[in-house]
Amino acid sequence: MDGRIVKIDPKAQPFQDNHKLMIGSIVPRPIAFVSTKSTNNILNLAPFSYFNGVCSNPPTIMFAPARRGYDGSTKDTLNNIRDTKEFVVNLVSEEIVEPMVACATDYDKEVDEFKISNLTPINSEKISPPRLKESKVSYECELHSIVEIGNAEPGAGFVVIGTIVMFHIADEVYKDGRVDLKALNPIGRLAGNNYTRVFDNFKVIRKIKPD
Repeated sequence: MDGRIVKIDPKAQPFQDNHKLMIGSIVPRPIAFVSTKSTNNILNLAPFSYFNGVCSNPPTIMFAPARRGYDGSTKDTLNNIRDTKEFVVNLVSEEIVEPMVACATDYDKEVDEFKISNLTPINSEKISPPRLKESKVSYECELHSIVEIGNAEPGAGFVVIGTIVMFHIADEVYKDGRVDLKALNPIGRLAGNNYTRVFDNFKVIRKIKPD
């Protein structure tokens, strides 16, 4: 670094430019491949990369579905969760990245993305929306809360918080009570059309409490 800093007031530029800065610097992002079911029993499957854990007692996750950038409308995933209070977060391994991307298109609400992507819905244990057979880790979730951010316009969004009520972990991934990263083979989202693998890692030991 040469000491020079670019200062940008987000209010002084369009939300699209703020978006580019955020997705280019908040990296890599894990992907929540969220399956839901409408009140008309139409299945929906869509990826979201503003996704992370919240806490482990109770086990809680969050993801952030934005309003559509071209008209400010809400996405089918959010609408279904509002109506049913249930959803499944399926994690994305490299093996299913292309069908996952196929589900990122804004289809009409009557379209079942499982059929578009040729992915397989299978029954969940405790909730109605199905999980994804091809996903090596899935979380059945009940809705905790939805937090709306911004106004009802393009670029605004929501934080969906869900409580995990059932873990599904492929046997090849579950090792001694932990997740085997190599077997999971997850991908991370970068800016644009770019993704990354997670195997160039290193270890740093931290102390829980000072000596």
